[in-house]
Amino acid sequence: MAQIILQQAIIMLLLILVGAGCFRFRLLSKETVSQISRLVLTVVNPIVILLAYQREFKPDLVAGLGWTFLLSALSYAVAMALSYLLIRNKEGRETAIERFSCIYSNCGFMGIPLVQAMFDYEGVFYLTAFVTLFNLLAWTHGVMQISGERSLKSVAKVLRSPAIIAIAAGMVLFFAQLRLPDLLTETLTMIGNLNSPLAMFVAGATIAQTNLPAVLKKPRVFYVTALRLLIIPAAVILLFRLFSLPDIMEMTVLAATAAPSAAMCTMQCIRYEKNAAYASELFGVTTLLSMATMPLMMMAYEWIG
Repeated sequence: MAQIILQQAIIMLLLILVGAGCFRFRLLSKETVSQISRLVLTVVNPIVILLAYQREFKPDLVAGLGWTFLLSALSYAVAMALSYLLIRNKEGRETAIERFSCIYSNCGFMGIPLVQAMFDYEGVFYLTAFVTLFNLLAWTHGVMQISGERSLKSVAKVLRSPAIIAIAAGMVLFFAQLRLPDLLTETLTMIGNLNSPLAMFVAGATIAQTNLPAVLKKPRVFYVTALRLLIIPAAVILLFRLFSLPDIMEMTVLAATAAPSAAMCTMQCIRYEKNAAYASELFGVTTLLSMATMPLMMMAYEWIG
């Protein structure tokens, strides 16, 4: 498994470098990167999720999905507790952005390619539990953190998000044991195969827009990065030692937990006129360093186990 993880990390890094190169040589513009990002989030990712539910109904799969929801909830509880404990409110500090970047990972962009490489669509099936909680929490608690407002209006947006719609549709098909026609399945599979390259191209182009020399002069960025990529996943690994669940469930949740900071933080900062540049720096640095830390955390899990 360690070899598969390392190989996938290298592939993802190469794709990121291609995306960064395309942006540097002006083959991709900021507008194009934004459009590709929306395409992945609203079309490609939901299709991958939907296809994950196209499998034979088995009671152990349902039970496994329930356990994965529990593990995902515990992971978020750990992330929130550590973020609030280790990132204190202080004048002049972007506390809300730092906490959001630590709590919410890029579980769709970075988690799905890695989980799919390790466990194929069965891993993506379990990953939907984490993605569901991400959408529910990020659009409520997360948005309230960034905006400073205590409104639950964003709940409606959660229910309308493509990922949640895909999960709901997939569950209906799964429990009713309805299979999509072969022609449609093959078409959707071809679209789903675009997920990894497009997501990594966007990550690379985003990193290319970050002023890395300037970021290197900001120790605070590396503190938040260490919390996001090392401390929180390590705490989750130790917590999972209390359970005796199959590796596919625990490693799927761990992969999503160990992913870099969510790109959603930057988008919400732009929307609410917060420090989007700082959010982008955290996203860029965590994405770049996650190429090393994600396989490291997965191998640490296997070593401790």
